[in-house]
Amino acid sequence: MKTKTSLITLVLALFAVNTVFAFKGDKREYYEIKLYRLSTNDQVKKVEDFLRDAYLPALHRAGITKVGVFHPRGNDTATDKRVYVFIPVKKLDKVAVVEDLMITDPELIQAGDSYWNAAFNAPIFNRIETIILKAFPLMPTWNVPNLSGNKTDRVYELRSYEGPTERLYRQKVKMFNEGGEIALFKRLNFNAVFYSEVVAGSHQPNLMYMTSFNNWADREEHWKAFSSSPEWTVLKAAPQYLNSVSKNEQVYLNPTEFSEF
Repeated sequence: MKTKTSLITLVLALFAVNTVFAFKGDKREYYEIKLYRLSTNDQVKKVEDFLRDAYLPALHRAGITKVGVFHPRGNDTATDKRVYVFIPVKKLDKVAVVEDLMITDPELIQAGDSYWNAAFNAPIFNRIETIILKAFPLMPTWNVPNLSGNKTDRVYELRSYEGPTERLYRQKVKMFNEGGEIALFKRLNFNAVFYSEVVAGSHQPNLMYMTSFNNWADREEHWKAFSSSPEWTVLKAAPQYLNSVSKNEQVYLNPTEFSEF
């Protein structure tokens, strides 16, 4: 309960900051990523059953129309199994509404009874991590990707770039926006879902973004074109952006059958 209270307090504090910027015409959206960490395939099934049958309908009732649910490629055999939920919200205060659904939505509690009333010695998950993101200025709203491949073959690539200092991190953010990295992704049709900065999470300073592809071969072709592009050759050597990343992590995700994009 203390952790949940702290999260809501943080959200309200961030909302106060957001309100100030709203008067300056800042129209950027916020996103929440919920990461379920699991140990067994049985846990994965139970979490996904809960999300499909109870949680996503509750989010719809709360006014959130599309939600992405993903698991990493090779999740079946991994020791650290995961389920990712991407929840887009228009305003930061909506995060607090989402976090309270398990106690404010009686239909959710009823539909998710086996999840809500799981025994202490038979937990459905190991931990839940929450990341709150704010969209970049050059892509202020998220995008449903235009993909033509079979849904089960689609690859969503979630990347995060941690900065060694806050100043250098801001240079990496600038590289995406004013520097032209987002423009390059757009020119090469990377089908980006979002670009954002982490405003609350365990790894900061940090930015995260998600691109999408019809399949793995499509992903490889796109990154080959990116790496050999003249824009990237110039951008990666620009002195102002050097040493702006201390850790780069990629997670390759497949959508669940009930994911809404």
